[in-house]
Amino acid sequence: MTRGKGWTSRLRGERGSLTIEATILFPALLAIMFLGVQAAMWFHARSVAIGAAADGARAQSLERAAEGDGRAAALDFVSSAGGDDVLRGVEVSSSQSPTSVSVTVVGSSMSLVPGWDPSVEQSATVPLERITP
Repeated sequence: MTRGKGWTSRLRGERGSLTIEATILFPALLAIMFLGVQAAMWFHARSVAIGAAADGARAQSLERAAEGDGRAAALDFVSSAGGDDVLRGVEVSSSQSPTSVSVTVVGSSMSLVPGWDPSVEQSATVPLERITP
C-alpha cells in the first residue's frame, strides 16, 4: 500500500498538536487531583468531628457526669486525632433534655486554597444513663 502525497502533508499540519493538547489537559487533571485531595481532607475532618461529638455525648450521658465532661471528652478526641492539623477552630456545645444529651462539634477543615476554610458541623445524641429500680 503506497502512501499518497496528501498523507504526508496532512501530518505536517498536525505538528505541535500534542503539546497544545498537553497544555490544555494538564491543568485540568491537576485541578481534578487537588479537588480529590480537598474532598478527602474535608471528609476526614467531618469524621473526626462526628467521633468527637459521639465521645462527648457518651461522656456527658453518664449518670454521675459533671457539667463539662462532654465538652472535655470531645476536645480530647479532636486533640488525639490530630488537633489543629485536622479540625481548626473547634467549638463544642452541648444540650441536655430529661431523657437525652446532644453534643455538637463545629470547626473548619484544612484547605489547599489559601483563605478558604470549609466548615464542618456534626452532632450526636444519646440517651441519658439512669439507674432504675
